Amino acid sequence: MQRNMIRLVTLTGPAMVERLPDLARLRAGVFRDWPYLYDAKPGVEDADMAAIASWDGAALILALKGDVAVGCATVYRLHTETANIQAPFLAAGEDLRRWCYFGESVLEPQYRGQGLGVGFFEAREAHAMSFPEVERATFCSVERPADHPLRPAGAGDLHAFWNKRGYQPTDLVCTMQWKQIDTEGKVENRLRFWAKTLR
Repeated sequence: MQRNMIRLVTLTGPAMVERLPDLARLRAGVFRDWPYLYDAKPGVEDADMAAIASWDGAALILALKGDVAVGCATVYRLHTETANIQAPFLAAGEDLRRWCYFGESVLEPQYRGQGLGVGFFEAREAHAMSFPEVERATFCSVERPADHPLRPAGAGDLHAFWNKRGYQPTDLVCTMQWKQIDTEGKVENRLRFWAKTLR
């Protein structure tokens, strides 16, 4: 897929492993900003990131300008995800094998507004649909209070964009811990799941 000279490619297996450094770099840069405020440390997550490429159904979608990655998105089968991601679905009686989980979706600022975010969703949904038993897709987004001291003036959200893609917020939530740019150590963050029926 090509959008304004940016190619979107879906990678799995060894090809995905080779480009995980791009995922680490882009995630560290983009997630440092609002609303994630993630203070990534180089090399800290390398082992975990290498492991995810072996998960059932794992794929990395890269946005490439030439051979340089300017954005990426990930997709995994929910039954291979970490316990904190699975827990709300198990508590709700869901069959994890019927779900795909969309992880990161990160894009360098200068390439936003060119349709690449839509492309990421299309590519991840196409990958999810390649598994006959998968019926639904989900992702989660961090929830921040309106009066958070680091909220930029005029900061909005992506709710309308996600709605247009067919995703709706659910009652399912999870927590994740990460070190933020305004904290000394890891803190717990609350994230809400959004979902869409694919078929």
